[in-house]
Amino acid sequence: MSFFAPPPRIDTVVHTRLPDRFRKPRRTAWADANRGGLEIDSFLEGPAFDRQGRLYVTDIPFGRIFRISPAGDWELLTEYDGWPNGLKIHRDGRLFVTDYKRGLLVIDPDTGSVGPWLETVGSEGFKGVNDLVFAANGDLYFTDQGQTGMHDPTGRVYRLSASGQLTCLVDTVPSPNGLALSPAGDSLFVAATRANQIWRIPLAASGLVAKVGVFAQLHGGPSGPDGLAVDEEGALFVAHAGFGTVWRLSARAEPLARIASCAGYSTTNLAFGGDGRRDLFITESETGVILKAALAAPGQRLYSHGD
Repeated sequence: MSFFAPPPRIDTVVHTRLPDRFRKPRRTAWADANRGGLEIDSFLEGPAFDRQGRLYVTDIPFGRIFRISPAGDWELLTEYDGWPNGLKIHRDGRLFVTDYKRGLLVIDPDTGSVGPWLETVGSEGFKGVNDLVFAANGDLYFTDQGQTGMHDPTGRVYRLSASGQLTCLVDTVPSPNGLALSPAGDSLFVAATRANQIWRIPLAASGLVAKVGVFAQLHGGPSGPDGLAVDEEGALFVAHAGFGTVWRLSARAEPLARIASCAGYSTTNLAFGGDGRRDLFITESETGVILKAALAAPGQRLYSHGD
């Protein structure tokens, strides 16, 4: 990022915050391992909009899935024994969740019932799945991050085909996190958090994986790139956790804009919503709020929405 002049800044506002009735700060096993043992009341992730304009978010340490109305009212859809992170909505309306403890889960949005979809790979447990994205043909891509990093670059990126075939595309990523597909569906972008990089995986028609490379190198910081999204102009949005920023990068990886948090620094994930998908909604997990920024270009239609 240092090769370019600072891009224009876009400010955010707080769209809504986790209500006090859901905030009970305490230690958890997840916070002990990932937040230095701090007492926390939430850690929001996985934003996704349904056809009714309702926003779903996950709360990792407490196994909660929330649904937020367009007016900003929160309801607890379900609470269970797990650590839900990424969430996407299938074209049939079901919620698919990457759960660090339990693998891939599916949740009924009407009843809140939680069930397994893919708990193991070859009878072995995952390291700790993180995020997911659907392709136009129904294939599901997801990351298996665990505690990998520069010390242990063995994080994995999987493809689960619509027919149920599981393929490991890459198994050498230092902390694979957020995912996004290029507009043409011929490339998969992966946030390699601990390397402060965005990797690009070409998706060849043959199914073979080759020429995986670094699409963008971020400057650094206490964390790194997290959730990803793409707009209809082909720009990639990168939630830079620990820096309170979402970057907008061109299809050639040139920084086009910096979307700055008006709350904390833990900008973890993002989704397009609102009228014409021209608003960007961002989970800020340090303060438990949802940020919003108005943008000129609409967000990419997600295949998972069935649009």
